[in-house]
This record gives sequence, structure tokens and C-alpha cells, in this order.
Amino acid sequence: MQALPSLVGLRRLGLALLAGLSLAAPARAAEVSEIRIDYATYNPVSLVLKEQGLLEKALAKDGIKVRWVQSQGSNKALEFLNAGSIDFGSTAGSAALVARINGNPIKSVYVYSRPEWTALVTRKDSGVKAVTDLKGKRVAVTRGTDPHIFLVRALADAGLTDKDVKFVLLQHADGRLALDRGDVDAWAGLDPMMAAAEIENGDVLFFRKPEANTWGILNVREEFAKQHPDLVRKVLAAYEAARQWSLANKPALKATFAEVTKLPPAVIDRQIDERTDLTSSAIGDPQRQSILAAGNALKNAGVLPADTDVTAAVDQLIDPQYLAKTTN
Repeated sequence: MQALPSLVGLRRLGLALLAGLSLAAPARAAEVSEIRIDYATYNPVSLVLKEQGLLEKALAKDGIKVRWVQSQGSNKALEFLNAGSIDFGSTAGSAALVARINGNPIKSVYVYSRPEWTALVTRKDSGVKAVTDLKGKRVAVTRGTDPHIFLVRALADAGLTDKDVKFVLLQHADGRLALDRGDVDAWAGLDPMMAAAEIENGDVLFFRKPEANTWGILNVREEFAKQHPDLVRKVLAAYEAARQWSLANKPALKATFAEVTKLPPAVIDRQIDERTDLTSSAIGDPQRQSILAAGNALKNAGVLPADTDVTAAVDQLIDPQYLAKTTN
């Protein structure tokens, strides 16, 4: 007959069980109680996702709450991601690339729009007709955003550099105000503020190049994606439901947009109908080529170091594995 364990043996057994539980504790501590995600007026799908509570519904059975943080531009979304203040952030593809090159550990995992959301804008009486007219002029721009990168590329194509103009660093809405006050001669614009400037003030988009607008991209913190791939998939599934709904219900999408932005219908029509394409969601070669072209242009313009391996950085940035294969 086997002897019963002694009191000392029982104590040792209890300690061993506690040790085993403590070893398992990090797995439980790593579980997520809240997902932090941004919304932005340059990302109409995010407004639908937030307004309809689709993500909250998808995560309810997991006991996970959702915290929404507004991004005023790609630069702010990237700052929040780098600081760990949000887990998911919406940006332009080119801005995400520059951030990744500069050490921001993010992955681009989803496409929320193919926009023409930036152009170079001036007042109708400024005398600025072409990019070459910007030499010696003051231009409002938000550093680290697609409009900033668009401006740098436009200058380079015109044989100019950032040293030929005076960059006035402002957030997008303040850039529009500075243009209309006459504090600057031009503005690297962003919708919906750009559309409002056209319709409300008669401002002119004097340089447009739709193909140089990189895609609207949803990014996730790389650490979060590694630890919680299933949650990334759930977030993207909810995003996809919001995108599909937006495509099928454009008047309701505009109503949601109007509720958030308080913009008049003509401005919303200009952005949603004319300059926002929501028919794609899968991230892949089209986005890769667009972002790569932007990165190479920035390298050639001296914005990125000459030894930057842009191709490798793009490959590190784009990660299509989290989106269901049935999406567009």
C-alpha cells in the first residue's frame, strides 16, 4: 500500500501548483480587455464602424471593450501607434512607410479607401498657377502625412526642393485657415477640409495627381498583431462589414459623415462621390507598388537617407495575412 504524502510533501505539492499557476499567469495577463482604435474624417469607413458599434458587437462575447481615439491626420495616428496609445490607426500608405523606416513598429493590414484626398491648393487670387510658382513662397503642410509627401514629390518633379519654399508646419485644418487668411500662399490640402475650401471659399486645386495619392491604410502595432492575430482578424472583419455597408448605403454613409463633420452636403458630395473609392479592402500588390513609388521618390528627393532599402521596408510594412480571402 502506497504511503500517504506527508504534510511537508503536501506543502511542496501546493507550492508546485502555485508555481505552475504563476507560470501560466502571463498568458492570462496578456489577454486583452480593451482595443484602442482611431477614427478620422479622412477615413469615412471608420465613422460608420464607430457609429454602428460593429466592433463592439463583434467583441462583446470576448468581454473586450472598444476605446475610440480621433486622429487629425496620419501623423497623429502614427504618433499614437508608436506610443502604444492605440492598437489600430488609419493613415496614408506613404506615411506608414516613412514611419516604419523611422522605427515605428507597425504593420499595414487593410485598405479602407483609394482616395484622391490631397492636392496643392491656393486662393483664386494668389497668382500661383503651377508648382514652379511656389519658389520663395510659404506653403502650409502637415509633416508626416500624405499631403506632405505629395508636396515633396510635386516639388521634385518641378525641379525644386523643400529649400526652395518655406514650409509652414500646421495641422490640416489650420493649414486651410492660414491659406484663407493670407498667411501662406499655398496649402498641401486634405479632404474634407480641401473640398470645403473649394466650395465655401472658391480656393483652387492648382496641382492634382491622383496616382500620387497613396491608399488609405489601416495599421496595427506589430507587437499586438503577433500576440493577438485572431483579434486582428476580428477587427478587420468588422471593418469589412462597415465598408460593405458603406458601398451599399451611400446616402446613409453621407448622413453619418455629415453628423460627425457638420459639413454641408455639397462638400460631402465632393469628397465621397468624386474623390473616395471604397471598392477595395485587401492589401497587396497595388498598394505595394503605390507605396514603393512614393518611397523611392522621397529617397531621390533626399527626404529619406540614400542608403534606405525602400523595397525591404515596404515588404516589412505590408502584411496581408489577417484579411479573409473572400474580400476584394
